Amino acid sequence: MTQVLGIVDIVWQGRNIPVEKGAKLVLGGIVNSGVEYGRKVGRAQSFVKSEVEATTAVERGQKFKELYGVGEGELQVQCDTGQVFTWPDAFLVDRREMTGGEGGKVPLKWEAGEPEEISA
Repeated sequence: MTQVLGIVDIVWQGRNIPVEKGAKLVLGGIVNSGVEYGRKVGRAQSFVKSEVEATTAVERGQKFKELYGVGEGELQVQCDTGQVFTWPDAFLVDRREMTGGEGGKVPLKWEAGEPEEISA
């Protein structure tokens, strides 16, 4: 039986961040868009950013600020199917929030350029 993606590990600025199921990865890079003219369609290229969304939890003794860095850093997304995506220029976006009563959930969202993909 073939293995499919199940577990995603995230390493942000050298620290492993355990994440819940459902992490989402949108790979950035060059994309084609259809351009209609007359009775024809052509394509135009543009660049789109990468986005990584995941949810972690705040643990006893952990500093909340450790999860958020204001600058850029290296982000790695490691898949249990062998793929590793890395961005040297990733940064966190959106609000800094946590939810009590539900395991201290902390949503994290990174944006970056085009990733380098390493496949095992």
